[in-house]
Amino acid sequence: CFYQVKIWNLTKRQCIRTIQAHEGFVRGMCARFCGTSFFTVGDDKTIKQWKMESPEYGEEEEPIHTILGKTVYTGIDHHWKEPVFATCGHQVDIWDEQRTSPKCSLTWGFDSISSVKFNPIETYLLGSCASDRNIVLYDMRKSTPLKKVILNMRTNTLCWNPMEAFIFTAANEDYNLYTFDMRFLESPVMVHMDHVSAVLDVDYSPTGKEFVSASFDKSIRIFPVDKGHSREVYHTKRMQHVITVKWTSDNKYILCGSDEMNIRLWKANASEKLGVLAPREKAAMNYNQKLKEKFQFHPQIRRIAQHRHLPKSIYCQIKEQRIMREARRRKELNRRKHSKPGSVPFVPERKKHIVAVVK
Repeated sequence: CFYQVKIWNLTKRQCIRTIQAHEGFVRGMCARFCGTSFFTVGDDKTIKQWKMESPEYGEEEEPIHTILGKTVYTGIDHHWKEPVFATCGHQVDIWDEQRTSPKCSLTWGFDSISSVKFNPIETYLLGSCASDRNIVLYDMRKSTPLKKVILNMRTNTLCWNPMEAFIFTAANEDYNLYTFDMRFLESPVMVHMDHVSAVLDVDYSPTGKEFVSASFDKSIRIFPVDKGHSREVYHTKRMQHVITVKWTSDNKYILCGSDEMNIRLWKANASEKLGVLAPREKAAMNYNQKLKEKFQFHPQIRRIAQHRHLPKSIYCQIKEQRIMREARRRKELNRRKHSKPGSVPFVPERKKHIVAVVK
């Protein structure tokens, strides 16, 4: 049984090409930096490179290259400037496009690695997430791991900020997202808390000011990088667990793929009008935006701006988690009150979830 890769025309909302790619699940996909081809990895232990353009009339749909590996690959990412790509599975392998064996293999610990991502600015840096709760950073030039941070729960994937070289955001099983500065891994720069189930994917906007997250709680949320709570939540009645999410390069749309086998296209700014705007329309929108910014701290304006309708399940879980957080806080206060001074230290929220940093 072959598992397919489909290529879509978004303007026409049509599938323009279907490729019988792998004998087993397709675990990862990435485009080459020039956009002329793309790579896929699957459960059949192969890495395949495909042309982005459809084959000519009479031509068969065949990969440009096929590399047969030794283990199952769970993810793939391409270098932003060179003909080099990285795969992950039992270890992180760095491949040259012209060779059928990896240039080097990187490992730190012994566990399955779920995702690997190249840094878009410092292109020789890459990060990976493993199922033993580690986030490991590597330097391609040295062929060695740099640092490792261990969290309380497993990190599913990470995404580098396209505008700030050292900043990355990790999507975690404990319902939170953590924005780290790779130079100071002892505590995250920001903890983003709004989801009520495991966060499965994250992707940055091309401006680097916001990112979008996909969760097991059947919703996607848009977070500003410097805020702990989301500015927007998207959901529909039919959408099930959201597995993957992508922010388009024109900063206008968000794509998500979910369990019920649908791809959805969302506006990055929900109230934005699509299509050509008349000059007066544009001026009115800018004026209204400035008014909102001017009066953003007025109680009624703030309530309207922040209010979002949520599905009943998410709404009830948020209430429940708020009660649980308050109970934990009260318990800690009581323990501190009835203990010797200094024996129960104050631990900031940012440091609570970090187990250790290994260099």
